[in-house]
Amino acid sequence: MKKYIASIDQGTTSTRFMIFNHAGEVVAVDQKEHKQIYPKPGWVEHDPLEIWVRTHEVMAGALKKGNIDANEIAAIGITNQRETTVVWDKLTGEPIRNAIVWQDTRTDEICNELAKNGGQDRLRAKTGLPLATYFSGPKIKWILDNIEDAREAAERGDLFFGNMDAWIIWNLTGKHVTDVTNASRTLLMDLETLDWDDELLKLMNIPRSMMPEIRSSSEIYGHVEMGSVALGGVFEGMPVAGDLGDQQAALFGQTCFDAGEAKNTYGTGCFMLLNTGEKPVPSESGLLTTLGYKIGDQPAVYALEGSIAITGALVQWLRDNLGIIENSSDVEELAKSVDNNGGIYFVPAFSGLFAPYWRSDARGAIVGMTRYVNKGHIARATLEATAFQTREVLDAMEKDSGVTLTALKVDGGMVFNEMLMQFQADMLDVPVIRPKVAETTALGAAYAAGLAVGFWDNLDELRANWGRDKKWQPQMDADKCEKLYKGWKKAVTRTFDWVE
Repeated sequence: MKKYIASIDQGTTSTRFMIFNHAGEVVAVDQKEHKQIYPKPGWVEHDPLEIWVRTHEVMAGALKKGNIDANEIAAIGITNQRETTVVWDKLTGEPIRNAIVWQDTRTDEICNELAKNGGQDRLRAKTGLPLATYFSGPKIKWILDNIEDAREAAERGDLFFGNMDAWIIWNLTGKHVTDVTNASRTLLMDLETLDWDDELLKLMNIPRSMMPEIRSSSEIYGHVEMGSVALGGVFEGMPVAGDLGDQQAALFGQTCFDAGEAKNTYGTGCFMLLNTGEKPVPSESGLLTTLGYKIGDQPAVYALEGSIAITGALVQWLRDNLGIIENSSDVEELAKSVDNNGGIYFVPAFSGLFAPYWRSDARGAIVGMTRYVNKGHIARATLEATAFQTREVLDAMEKDSGVTLTALKVDGGMVFNEMLMQFQADMLDVPVIRPKVAETTALGAAYAAGLAVGFWDNLDELRANWGRDKKWQPQMDADKCEKLYKGWKKAVTRTFDWVE
């Protein structure tokens, strides 16, 4: 009997390998950051080869830290930063350029051109998504249009595209596959058929031969090949059996298996997902209709998603660009040094605004500045921005779905910030609940892989693993809440139309 299940969590700033036991508890983890590359304003890139090296380093590192034999691991799941786009030569395995990251805005002209005929929402009925720089399809088009000989190579069938999941799976197993959740983030998949759509591929001039095969989120895609990981072959033959985009993995890891259950992940960006059941729910309020997960041959489960581009990244900005804190964790202490935000709001539209606005012309702003304001107020406004943006997304979700949320399950790095979690409960006027295992993204991928190989039998077993760590109840006076929120809405409008 195998003792463990593992997952590769390939994120925006780092890659982790996490090993879990049958109770869903972390028994070993190793994590390494990779470089963030900013060649021009608005451009964000990663080196896919560096990420692949980091992947096998953390796989070896976690085994060593946990003193675990690879033979005790039943399978590997993958979860990944979504929309980040890699195009590689299928014969040499070399990427033809750096990966274009989800935050990158270079495809704004492509999106604007496509929106001229039918508007920003012209593809929503099929894909559930607006035309925005966020998604993979326009990034693929940009690469084919701008990299020398790329289009010719693609037409010959020599190039493969993948989000980070497909890149990692291909390197591990030699199989060119993705799952429905990642495919649903490209602007190229039909939500109903769960297949690449020929009209959409033609619209963006992308050859179908580049596209990975779309599979469920929980099945055996292939087995680790001897040459794929420089670990002396210790993982050779291990099934790779789970694949979910990071936010869907967190939804699954939070065991939001029933329609009406929601989670919010506080990472580099912030992502709230609401399970809407086996039918896609179209959004009238600027949300994304997306795949939640698909387990084997069971029906697909859909979700509504509100995506916020910059939340944890704003704390990193205070640390790296302004130098007013040494470590990200210092922001809470600095924010607590003042009683309120001093009348300022920080709208972090560094790469435009995502849900519910979808304004790529917006840029970041701190408004309401006076001589009274100090760095404590800036730290506090930084944290409050995350809670205000989440409130906007929740308002949109309740409007679209008709579901009134009764509690919010939260996960990700920022959920250990007590001040933020309390302010979040106040802003939403519902309890905020942190689970015992806050790293639910990696756990969700492990769950999907474990179901595929029989490590867990069913969803009820996974539900039984979920445990509450802490709950925050709303405390703030309702009038005060509304006044603060009204100020935020006003601040947001000041960021519009900045980029001509």
